[in-house]
Amino acid sequence: MTGFTGADFWDERYKQEAYLYGAEPNDFLREHAGLFGPGGRVLSLAEGEGRNAVFLAEQNCRVQGVDFSPEGQAKALGLARARGVAIDYVLADLTRYDMGTAAWDGVVSIFCHLSTRDRPPLYAAIRTALKPGGVFLLEGYNAAQLSYCTGGPKDVDYLTSLDMLVEAFEGFEIILARDTVHDIREGLGHTGSGSVTQFIARKLG
Repeated sequence: MTGFTGADFWDERYKQEAYLYGAEPNDFLREHAGLFGPGGRVLSLAEGEGRNAVFLAEQNCRVQGVDFSPEGQAKALGLARARGVAIDYVLADLTRYDMGTAAWDGVVSIFCHLSTRDRPPLYAAIRTALKPGGVFLLEGYNAAQLSYCTGGPKDVDYLTSLDMLVEAFEGFEIILARDTVHDIREGLGHTGSGSVTQFIARKLG
């Protein structure tokens, strides 16, 4: 994988001392983290430098991050040590990563931007990987973000589609599904008003 989806691209961005997206969690995740419950086993996709995984660990979740950037992994584990919590962090390509079956109480996707081709199999894997009652939470830039200059991919093929999400998680309880614009201040990487898709769904059964 190359370009925006390549490990080398992200290693170059993460190798600086500062945290590209800051060390504090995503606001949408912070607001809804209680859905996972204390002791919940949560998988965080495209975890990057660890801000969301570390936050979830601070909420007493058992957290595993997955990303393909060794630089991101090193900074995430360092952040966890500094905050006095433990996280697991697997280096893997999400398009090939086996999440398991009924393995997770929660799966989190915060600004994890894959191509239109790669998203359906990822969503199918998430459906399988969640335990009954498990929750999938996502925030990602959508196509309207191309009108802003505040972060995210510049190729519409990598931007989130609410319609695709609703279709992919048919049969789940849809807790929240919306496109919205709000102010995002996350380090130097996300700086200002952004157009995002927010989605939360619970697996029934």
